[in-house]
Amino acid sequence: MEPAYCSATRLAVMVREREVTAIELLEYFLDRVARHDPVLNAVVVSDAEAARERARAADAALDRGELWGPLHGIPMTVKETYELVGMPATAGAPKLREHYPQRNAVSVQRLLDAGAVIYGKTNTPLYAGDLQTYNEIYGTTNNPWDVTLTPGGSSGGSAAALAAGLTPLELGSDIGGSIRTPAAFCGVCGHKPSFGVLSTRGHIPGPPGTLARGDISVGGPLARSVDDLELAMGLLAGPDAEDAPGWRLELPAARHQQLSGFRVGAWLDDPGCPVDAEVVQILESVVRRLRDAGVSVDSSARPQDVDLREAHELYYRLLTATMGRGLPEKVFTGMLRQAESIAPETATANDYPSVFALGATQRHAQWLGLNERRQHLRAAWRTLFQEIDVLLCPVIHTRPFRHDHTQPMAERRLEVNGEDRPYMDVLVWAGLIGVAYLPSTVVPVGQTADGLPVGVQVVGPYLEDYTSLAFARHLEALTGGFRAPPGF
Repeated sequence: MEPAYCSATRLAVMVREREVTAIELLEYFLDRVARHDPVLNAVVVSDAEAARERARAADAALDRGELWGPLHGIPMTVKETYELVGMPATAGAPKLREHYPQRNAVSVQRLLDAGAVIYGKTNTPLYAGDLQTYNEIYGTTNNPWDVTLTPGGSSGGSAAALAAGLTPLELGSDIGGSIRTPAAFCGVCGHKPSFGVLSTRGHIPGPPGTLARGDISVGGPLARSVDDLELAMGLLAGPDAEDAPGWRLELPAARHQQLSGFRVGAWLDDPGCPVDAEVVQILESVVRRLRDAGVSVDSSARPQDVDLREAHELYYRLLTATMGRGLPEKVFTGMLRQAESIAPETATANDYPSVFALGATQRHAQWLGLNERRQHLRAAWRTLFQEIDVLLCPVIHTRPFRHDHTQPMAERRLEVNGEDRPYMDVLVWAGLIGVAYLPSTVVPVGQTADGLPVGVQVVGPYLEDYTSLAFARHLEALTGGFRAPPGF
């Protein structure tokens, strides 16, 4: 197989066994970026000379019998929102155009400690705040399956680069599907970890220098195989420095190793956020193949008394609370005035501007009430996962769609099954999982009639990331996994 589509795991073996040198691999990927990225605009920052210096050092270390770690000499990229010494970290914000960090984000440092050669950074929307990928600094990133379409966001550059064979591994982040939607739209794999198991320190947002962890938000890997996701999780997961003296992360092993051992639930559609009919058909075909393989699948499995729309309303109010912490004071003051003019009981889940204003400016006592509701929601999920091991559900309710940056997000619309839907419904299926802090692994499972990839969320119990990963690996084998887009 051409190195462009080898797994990071395989490339690492090739480097260790001297089938290829680190500098040869780096030059290979730099050449692919030069040839293929102009049409995508996925890799928007690069420091080739620093990467060459590190790759040569990796080769010299092997000559001395030294192995830096599992990613020794492997070239890769990371999402631009992560701080990396020597490259800007702007999160697409013009006010941060000159922000060159003095230290690496914790997760970036863990990749470097494992031997990675990080040669570039991939595009993101402004402050990682959209399910499309575009900003004033770097422009728009295109989907390698159809450049008129979005690759998703906010890790859209990450997923596009992986699908096009510009990098073997990526580091993304997710607060509302920002790993999962790009993975689905570009036909690659992504893992949103259980909340709290990966450090987000050194990620923007919050503002540069933020130490506190933001609610719901997680960092996580994207790759072209589940094996690479699991490799990355083993390297990235762990406490921040101040917690390390007192606790160790020991995620439990997968509940089962054999496919037939898994008890599977399937929640593939819902009146609260109807899913594109062709996407549902593809997901249903996956369920049929699982049943044909002898797997027990319960299509009625749901957390008890959990309504999709009510869960979304809870998610969005908690999401806006954590987003409100980074608002400029002038904007926050305006939000306060707006919130004071709104009767909370009249702000429906579909009235996104009103709910945002109320959520971003809510009092701490109100947040505590919402958090209590979340704990009851999490308890319902825990009960469900006593009956099943994983739940299959859509990543998003629509297929990849055309670039649309002409209006504020709250004013945009998307057509799904011939019905005009609020654009912000792109958060519904992702938020259902994120608000409950659950792990979710996305794998490609098919293509639409016009050749666009479709992914599925494999949702696992809290802190049982290796269960969702293990089942996703079986699903990957069953459905064929990653396919390269034409032309790349």
